[in-house]
Amino acid sequence: MAGASIQQMADRVAQLLEERLRLRGKGLAEKLRRGGRLLPKKVRAAGEVLVQASNMAQNPRLLMQIDHGQVAEAYDLCLTHLGKVNAGERRKTALIGVLASVAFSLLAVGLLVLAVVYLRGLI
Repeated sequence: MAGASIQQMADRVAQLLEERLRLRGKGLAEKLRRGGRLLPKKVRAAGEVLVQASNMAQNPRLLMQIDHGQVAEAYDLCLTHLGKVNAGERRKTALIGVLASVAFSLLAVGLLVLAVVYLRGLI
C-alpha cells in the first residue's frame, strides 16, 4: 500500500463525512473534530488512525512504519458506518424530535393552566 493510496482512503472518508453528515472542513482531521457526537467512538478512533497514517505517508521513512492492516481495518470500519448513514432519515428524525418536544411542552402548559384555573375555583 503506497502513500498515495492511504491519502486516497483518507480523502474518500472525508468526502463521505461531507456528503452523509454535512461536515465541513479542509481535511479529514478537521471533519472528524467537527463530527463530535455524530460519530461513534470506534469510528472516530478509526478516522484518527487514517489521519495519522495519512500524515506519516508524507514522509518516506515514516511510510515504512505504517501498519497497513490497521489502516485497512480503519478504512473499512469508516466506510461501513458511513455507508449506513442516511441524511434524509436523520433530518426526518430530528424534525420529529423537535415537533414531539413542542407538542409535549404545549400539553404540559395546557395542563398547568387547567390546574391553576381549577384550584382558583373558576371551573
